[in-house]
Amino acid sequence: MCGDCCGASAGGAAEARAAGAGGGRKRGCVGTALALVALAAAAAVAVLEGTAGGVSYVGDGWLHECAKTLTGGACSCPTSLAPACPSSAPKRKGTDPDVAGRVALGLTVDAPRGRLLIVYTDRIPRFGYSAVAAYELTSWRRLFLTRLDGPGDSTLADDVAVDDEGNAYVTDAKGNKIWKVSPEGEPLSVIKNATFSQRPGWINNLVGLNGIVYHPSGYLLVIHTSGGDLFKVDPKTGSVRVVEVKGSLKAGDGLALLSPARLWSPPACRLVESDDDWETAAVTGRYVGPAHRIGSSATVKDGDVYINHIIGFGLGKKTHIISKAAFAPL
Repeated sequence: MCGDCCGASAGGAAEARAAGAGGGRKRGCVGTALALVALAAAAAVAVLEGTAGGVSYVGDGWLHECAKTLTGGACSCPTSLAPACPSSAPKRKGTDPDVAGRVALGLTVDAPRGRLLIVYTDRIPRFGYSAVAAYELTSWRRLFLTRLDGPGDSTLADDVAVDDEGNAYVTDAKGNKIWKVSPEGEPLSVIKNATFSQRPGWINNLVGLNGIVYHPSGYLLVIHTSGGDLFKVDPKTGSVRVVEVKGSLKAGDGLALLSPARLWSPPACRLVESDDDWETAAVTGRYVGPAHRIGSSATVKDGDVYINHIIGFGLGKKTHIISKAAFAPL
């Protein structure tokens, strides 16, 4: 019996050694495969980075949602920090203590009043906090911080535009509405309309109203990210019309008005033009850039369009890209 046991033990040990050798070979193959995948990914990123021309800068955090031009340069908005601006403007580091733990998304420069407006919201998957703040450009002194959400609201404040009188309009990407705030920071009204959610199905409403611009003719142009619809909104009456667009604007994010008749929308990276005051429009051009960085907003300087890319790369401090757009006709 003892011999049988010893024999079984010896055989078991041999089998274990064989299995271990096989397992080692398997682990070696897996390791080699992972290494090859990592090398291929690194090579792909290196190739894609070759398309990432433009202005690069180092900032905190992986994600920078928005950028707008200031005199002397651009102002970018990290999703977790206050704006990082050029040497021509006062430096501001860290966060506004009253919005600590929130994220900053859209921003716009209100040049006539010397202000920068920033939209703050909760970190996903929380949707309880939405606010807009205004800061004095010369000193970064906060002028106001206005809460937009109400008790029990589920909101995602996203982008902001300012009209000629200094009123701010903030989009709610979750609730499909637009908040209106006075130049002094007082909540004035909320623009709601069933047309904003005209396409049924969750896939068409995952991300709602997003980019927004104020047109010099006195109305707002607003894009619905998931549905791809472009809306023309009268801020005085609250009326909403769907702009009949020839071509797709799905995945549209921030908007930039190049001229009264030309509009730009990343990351769909589409140039849109209208010859009838935005009753109808057509997609006429596209921009091909560093797709892995994902364009999220646009700004115009001296007639040129610059695309802010949301994703930064690097160890420690991250390198971010704002690239000049070259349009290819469709």
